[in-house]
Amino acid sequence: MNGRRIRVRGLVQGVGFRPYVWNLAHQLGLSGWVLNDGGGVSIVIGGDAMDAFLDRLPKEAPRLARIDSIEVEPVALPLEGFSILDSVADAVATAIGPDAAVCADCVSELCDPGNRRWRYAFTTCTHCGPRYTVTRRIPYDREQTSLHDFPLCTECAREYGSVTDRRFHAETTCCPVCGPRLQLCNAVGEVIAGDPIAQTLQMLRSGRIVAIKGLGGFHLVCDARNPQSVAELRQRKQREEKPLAVMALNTASLQQYAHIDEEERDLLQGVEAPIVLCRTKKLDLPGIAPGLAWLGAMLPSNPLQLLLWHEACGRPSGTAWLVEPNDLLLVMSSANPHGEPLVSGNNEALHRLTGIADAFLLHDRDIVVRCDDSVVRSGPRFIRRARGFTPVPIALAKDGPTVLALGGHLKNTVCVLKGREAYLSQHIGGLDNAAAIGFLEETVAHLLGILDIRPEVIAHDLHPDYASTQEALRLAQQWGVPAVAVPHHHAHIASICAEHGLDGPVLGLALDGVGLGQDGGLWGGELLRVNGAQCERLGHLQSMRLPGGDRAAREPWRVAVAVLYDIGRRDQIQPWLRKRYSQREAGPLVTLLQRDLNCPSTTSMGRLFDAAAGLLGLRDQNHYEGQAAMELEGLAQQVGPVQPFGDGFLLRDEVLDFSPLLAHLSECDNPALGAAWFHATVAHGLAQWVVAAARKSQLARVAVGGGCAMNEILMSYLRIALSEAGVSLVEARRAPPNDGGLALGQAWVVRLDAQWRTTLAHG
Repeated sequence: MNGRRIRVRGLVQGVGFRPYVWNLAHQLGLSGWVLNDGGGVSIVIGGDAMDAFLDRLPKEAPRLARIDSIEVEPVALPLEGFSILDSVADAVATAIGPDAAVCADCVSELCDPGNRRWRYAFTTCTHCGPRYTVTRRIPYDREQTSLHDFPLCTECAREYGSVTDRRFHAETTCCPVCGPRLQLCNAVGEVIAGDPIAQTLQMLRSGRIVAIKGLGGFHLVCDARNPQSVAELRQRKQREEKPLAVMALNTASLQQYAHIDEEERDLLQGVEAPIVLCRTKKLDLPGIAPGLAWLGAMLPSNPLQLLLWHEACGRPSGTAWLVEPNDLLLVMSSANPHGEPLVSGNNEALHRLTGIADAFLLHDRDIVVRCDDSVVRSGPRFIRRARGFTPVPIALAKDGPTVLALGGHLKNTVCVLKGREAYLSQHIGGLDNAAAIGFLEETVAHLLGILDIRPEVIAHDLHPDYASTQEALRLAQQWGVPAVAVPHHHAHIASICAEHGLDGPVLGLALDGVGLGQDGGLWGGELLRVNGAQCERLGHLQSMRLPGGDRAAREPWRVAVAVLYDIGRRDQIQPWLRKRYSQREAGPLVTLLQRDLNCPSTTSMGRLFDAAAGLLGLRDQNHYEGQAAMELEGLAQQVGPVQPFGDGFLLRDEVLDFSPLLAHLSECDNPALGAAWFHATVAHGLAQWVVAAARKSQLARVAVGGGCAMNEILMSYLRIALSEAGVSLVEARRAPPNDGGLALGQAWVVRLDAQWRTTLAHG
């Protein structure tokens, strides 16, 4: 018989693709076999209905599958029947799927008293459940996952082997008989008797804090409507004012706390189940997101979480209760001591969360990969890319050398370019301690392992003191490959170019806190011309001085004093301080500014936001990165759109100067109105700057990146203004615009840079 050998590449393992092929082949009366291998799914098939098979194969694929390519070649087929063969562990050229939210079929079983998985916290099937966080290597088979420790019971084995069952070859199949299992322990690790879910809910309702093991790590959980519990969680975790995410049963339950549009509803209910930023209604949720315009909201993504609401509703039969409003609202905060990586292991939790959690809801299925919750806003646009999206690759326009990029210092991620795909890791976070650096090393090792590669070159930030830079240099020496530094703001714009496949020169507007520039200066408000591996600085924001250096980034009033001093209002500083910050004295800072001692200059847009917040008396001190800027956005949201100050900025010699705007703000007694004026005027100035550069350079496309590109008000103004001027605005979509996307940009620049290859070729 003449047959076909078919190679299917993409996200085709762990999504029910082999049983799908089996069923399709049997429907059409075809013979042959299907198996998983390092390249994806391999099929050898033959029969009269081959054309129908090839036509239907991509159209009817499982919901979690993503087909990137189908390659077909003729082959002899002396076979009868159709079977699923054992996987082949050869060269890796495929991907592991991300974790997926529990599907409707599994929820139905969970809520059916007659089903053997009634209230079973690990119910999963081919269409949902953990993937990336339980997988040690590929091909994706049970023995390669942490489910290998739980041999299938007779009934699960029957489901796994039955072609008519949706758990046919579902590698995470399990049940109450074969495990895993739940266990609730007190603060010292002693088992608490009774039903773990019921006991956990009782503790939460009584104001206690419980560490709950999820898919990619633990959450610290408390009652979001109990101000004392929220305050206690903040105090124990040393999370003074940083916003907390909340979880509700459904969007109907969230409506009283946030405005939720159709796109946000779809994101909340999607298979990725991220935290979604929704506009807050400013109702009584003290301590959750103080001073901010956005509430981070999420819905239960796994059976364990859903069972808390099932218990709260009295263990109802059926699924009608799932759409009814419910008053249980829980804080779901990443379980990590201040500044450290996410906790993922049971013993690790009992050790590292001592003094934070009152109890621990544990299970005995290992988390192979730490993976925090993703955070998105409508667009969708990423704030943090992790669970549900990692490790889905970002498609690239071109092939090239295999590259590993180590990212920056804050919001760290790493990225691997392999073929025409970019694998951006889950969020790692700030690299301020040994544990965080260990998480970086762990992530690099796992990502390279599952992709079965060793990089040809390593990319890193230009800053020599970043832990990511040091790790890049160490690995380069260990493997004998080049390490190439990429300027911070070039990488921000390159990340956007990479995901959009932009070929040729574009304007780049890089707006962030602080990053090291090519001249050794502290950049952060840059107008660039980017053409692949080439980057030219066309202009920048007027520089500001930072009295006290890094301390000024934590204390916005210091930046405000420097602004007043440098715009010639020295005599007004002390009266202004008495009015805005009665406890502060100008003398020491004025002395620093006079003598220009420890007053580094920066062009940072982030520090411009700090200056505005300081001048308006909004914030004396930042308790977390970007707090003043986020609160400034929250105030502006209350006012709505306003007209910009026409005289709020100066543009001379490619330098954009907002000193006139800052002078206006120093005299403004209405912080909310001042915040609205600030956003409108800054956006107007940036748009004029970009339009002038576009006309001069004859480039009609601008990529906007950096942490300040997450400010929705600023970006909304820019979208309108640039569109009216005929300039195309390109934004980050598949990677965060902040430092979480730096690794993608670094890798893309280095892949396009021929210099390191030339140097290597000449020894």
